[in-house]
Amino acid sequence: MAATGVNRLTRSVRFIRLILHITSGLLQSFALPYVSTVRQNRMACNWAQKFLRILKVKLCPGGVLPICGRQGVVFVANHISWLDIMVILAVYPVHFVAKAEIGTWPILGRLCRNAGTLFIEREKRGDTLRINQQISSILKDGRSVVIFPEGTTGDGNVLQHFHASLLQSAVTAETLLYPVAIRYRNRDGSRNSSVAYVSVTILQSLMQILAEPEIQVELIFREPIPGAGRNRRELARLAEKAIAQTLSLNVVRTVPETLSDLPAERM
Repeated sequence: MAATGVNRLTRSVRFIRLILHITSGLLQSFALPYVSTVRQNRMACNWAQKFLRILKVKLCPGGVLPICGRQGVVFVANHISWLDIMVILAVYPVHFVAKAEIGTWPILGRLCRNAGTLFIEREKRGDTLRINQQISSILKDGRSVVIFPEGTTGDGNVLQHFHASLLQSAVTAETLLYPVAIRYRNRDGSRNSSVAYVSVTILQSLMQILAEPEIQVELIFREPIPGAGRNRRELARLAEKAIAQTLSLNVVRTVPETLSDLPAERM
């Protein structure tokens, strides 16, 4: 975290601007079904970019982004904060897979639902099949999806083991999978810890971010991995390795391999 935060007045002004912006986004989201896909994408990216500007988050993208085409792609990213969603959306139009809890958040939950976020109930084993089917349909429709295969947020010091279950969609759709590395820094280049959404409420997390004078975020797109001819566990390990190497992080496996992590031919 930065050594010196902003004063209370600045935090209050940012907070008010953010609430107004979120409310505006909620109203705009009701119009999304009635405008073209190109217009939807532009609206979403512009809204996310302004969201980051209000929070004084400076985006530093790297690598080569795919061009929107007839078939969508799957982005796989490490997960540090709820802010990751805004960071990715600011540079590329995507759908997100998020835990069902987010859909219950006031205002933001409704905004996410209107924007086409896919909510998964991780406690329900059968929900993985439903989400994979939805993702495959989205990909074949030319739209792209972001998956956070760690399944939870971390502090950014290590990379959690990637779960393979939701990557079946990339295999089924025979599309490309892009590993995306996310890293938050302070102005002086040191790691920023205030962004990490760990052991805090969403409001506490927001207050921590509002107190920062500036946050820099690196968003690094790695070379794509073809989903065709591979199984989901292989995709998970390749993406995990690419992101770990990019961020120079160790991979932590806190739970044993589960059936959902195994390739289909071993089930």
